[in-house]
Amino acid sequence: MTTSSEPGDSRLALGAGIGCYLIWGFVPLAFQAMGRLGVGPFEILAHRILWSLPPAALFVWLAGQGGQVRVVLRRPKVLAWLGLSSLLVAINWIIFIWSVNAGHLLEASLGYYILPLINMAAGAALFRERIDRLGYLAMALAAVGVAVQALAIGAVPVISVALAVSFGGYGIVRKRVAADAQTGFLVECLAVGIPALAYIVWLAKTGHGHFGTGAGVTAWLLAAGPMTAIPLVLFAWAARRIPLSFMGFLQFLSPTISFVIGLVEGEAFTVLRALSFLFIWAGAAVFLWGAWTRARSVRIAIAEATPAE
Repeated sequence: MTTSSEPGDSRLALGAGIGCYLIWGFVPLAFQAMGRLGVGPFEILAHRILWSLPPAALFVWLAGQGGQVRVVLRRPKVLAWLGLSSLLVAINWIIFIWSVNAGHLLEASLGYYILPLINMAAGAALFRERIDRLGYLAMALAAVGVAVQALAIGAVPVISVALAVSFGGYGIVRKRVAADAQTGFLVECLAVGIPALAYIVWLAKTGHGHFGTGAGVTAWLLAAGPMTAIPLVLFAWAARRIPLSFMGFLQFLSPTISFVIGLVEGEAFTVLRALSFLFIWAGAAVFLWGAWTRARSVRIAIAEATPAE
């Protein structure tokens, strides 16, 4: 990953990183608005996929990656991997959309708090990435938090685990795909775009669709695409220009915003649930501390290895 040496570029990249996580944090409010207008989770998902295609194609064109898209479309193995990643992200999206409209926003936010720790474990298991003592402590604290959450709700926190595992799996698959972010996202949208369009057409023919039935609901459904594509592109742009440790700090913005929204909307927050989040937050804090100390050690090593002018 490259980082910008220009202060102005660094500030823009930091702004882009904050922007993408702010959008992801507040997007539950948009899904809830659609839900109040009578739009079901699968219809929201279908429009989210379909209307992501135009901005995804625009971003590919702006990045000059049209040739890469044509290469990917001629490589069955890469297409297969992107087909799998599109399925995983679609599963993640439908679980999230359903959970925020069914009053489970706190449980959904928990899933994204534990996601970095699941990524850490997956990196060690699949890519032989080294985990230090702080990493093991962070994962242990998160595991305790999930166990306490299970006690709090009287069952395994399926929503939290499913969201973390599905998006973690998406990241693992994308790590294996030889395609840039914009190209991969466009191909993923194409892979699930046909069934999404078919479902929207079926809803319209059976009289159950909401697109075109009113200016408000139609505008929300159209906006679902840009709300999906823009933060992904902001993330990809920022991640190439600011240190990964900064992105590690920023990634906790979105679940924190969702958590606050869940509290404000009156979701049940018992003592046990509070205890579970304390363990999760402690794990996240240890994770961030470890990321910061590793990044600091690297900077010091580079500074010491660089000859003085």
